[in-house]
Amino acid sequence: MNSGLIGKIEKAKRYAEERGRIHVSGLKVDFDGENDRHAVSLDDETWRCNCEFFAGWGACAHTMALEHILEGMLPRNALFAQPA
Repeated sequence: MNSGLIGKIEKAKRYAEERGRIHVSGLKVDFDGENDRHAVSLDDETWRCNCEFFAGWGACAHTMALEHILEGMLPRNALFAQPA
């Protein structure tokens, strides 16, 4: 294997462990929920989901799961305020 490529692979592994380097500002995913597939997106600091719960609350299990997965990489204003 090319030594340059080996160096890039090692650097990629290090970057993946240093989440503070990553800043997500936009994202689109299809989320397989228990009952249906949902379209979830993050545009700048605004979450959207096509599930019924999100329509009434502005957050849902799908967006909160993604917040957990992307912990430390999202803009502060994109985080759902959870009760203390």
